[in-house]
Amino acid sequence: MEADIIGHMLLQLERGALDRWGKGDPCGYLEISAPEVTYFDPFTPRRLDGLDSLKEWYTPFAGKIRIDRDELLDPRVQIVGSAAILTFQYVSHGSEGAKKWNCTEVYRCEATDWRIIHTHWSFAAE
Repeated sequence: MEADIIGHMLLQLERGALDRWGKGDPCGYLEISAPEVTYFDPFTPRRLDGLDSLKEWYTPFAGKIRIDRDELLDPRVQIVGSAAILTFQYVSHGSEGAKKWNCTEVYRCEATDWRIIHTHWSFAAE
């Protein structure tokens, strides 16, 4: 598959999950994550391992997040074999005020589907 097509596809997957998250639905990310996904963010005390751990982490957020508007800034997709690394800055405005984040998503191609195998969110410098 051509790099531009893969990049566009991964951005669509990410945009769809972010749109759902902004409406209080974390399941968009759960649906595109692999069973063995690993996850870091500034609020997790340690790395989360596996889809069940991620589901447990996300459950309390269901229905509580509201993002009125957001931006995905300077996205970049790097493809390495059957994996792709998506990096971007994310700016959101909503129920938690204005937030600026750095995000790294590592996707792996499984047959014809791309799944997140690692996520890392961190606060971006202002």
